[in-house]
Amino acid sequence: MFQIIGIVVLFGMVFGSYIMAGGNMGVITHALPHELMAIGGAAVAAFMIGNGMPVIKSSLAGFGKAFAGPKWKAADYRDLLALLFQLTKTMKSKGVIALESHIEKPGESAIFQKYPKIMKDHFAIDFICDTLRMMTMNLEDPHQIEDAMEKQLEKHHHEALGAPHALQTMADGLPALGIVAAVLGVIKTMGSITEPPEVLGGMIGGALVGTFLGVFLAYGLVGPLAARLKAIIDEEAAFYKIIQSVLVAHLHGNAAQISVEIGRGDIPSTAQPSFAEMEEALQNLPNEA
Repeated sequence: MFQIIGIVVLFGMVFGSYIMAGGNMGVITHALPHELMAIGGAAVAAFMIGNGMPVIKSSLAGFGKAFAGPKWKAADYRDLLALLFQLTKTMKSKGVIALESHIEKPGESAIFQKYPKIMKDHFAIDFICDTLRMMTMNLEDPHQIEDAMEKQLEKHHHEALGAPHALQTMADGLPALGIVAAVLGVIKTMGSITEPPEVLGGMIGGALVGTFLGVFLAYGLVGPLAARLKAIIDEEAAFYKIIQSVLVAHLHGNAAQISVEIGRGDIPSTAQPSFAEMEEALQNLPNEA
C-alpha cells in the first residue's frame, strides 16, 4: 500500500514541480515512447543477457512481492513455533520411532497437516525434516548440526537474493542507458542542423528526455523496488532461522517449551508474540502427537 502511495507521490512531485515551473509536457510526451523504447528495451535486453531463467522468473515475481510485503505474518510465526513444539515434544517424549512417520511423509502427518501455509513452503518443510532426520541417525552433536543448518540457510538466502541483486544492477545501468538514448537524440539533432532554432530546441529537449528518464527510473522506481525486495527477503529469512534456533536448542537437551521460547526471540519484533500469547497457543494445541 505504501509503495503505491510512494509511486503516486513520486510522479506527482516530479512532474507537478515541472508543470508549476512552466514546463511543457508536450516535449516529454512526444519523446517518451521513443526514449522509453530505447532505454527500457536496452535495460530488459541487458537484464536477459546477464541473468539466467531462475533469476528472471524470481525477479518478475519479486515485483509483486515488493508490493505485497513479507509472506510470513504474525500468525505464521506462531504456527511455526507450535509445529516445532509438537515435533520436538514427540521426539523427547515418545522417541525417534514415533517421529519418523512424520518426517518421512510430512504430507500425511497429522502434525504437519495442521499448518497448510507452512506446508506450501518446500524449503521450510525439507529443512525441518532433513534436520530431524539427521538427529534420528544418531548425529547428536549440536555444533555439527548447527553448522550444517547454517550452510543450508546461507545457500538458500544467497539464491533468494539473486532477484534483488539483478534489479539493482539494472537500476545502476539505467542512467548510462539514458545517456545512450540522449546521445542518439543529439546525433539526430545534428543531422538537422539547418532547421530553425525552435525546431532544434524541441529536438534537443526530446534528447534530454532520455537522460531524465534513465535517472528517474533508476533512482525513483527500480532502485527502491530492488531495496524493498531485498529487505523483504532478509525479513523472511528470519522464519527459517527460527527453525535452526529451536532444533539446536532441542539438541542441547532443553524441554520443548524452552526450545520454542528460544526460537521466539528470533521473530521480528513487529510479528513477535508475547510469552503469554505463545504459552496460551501451545496449551490449546490438540494432543495428537
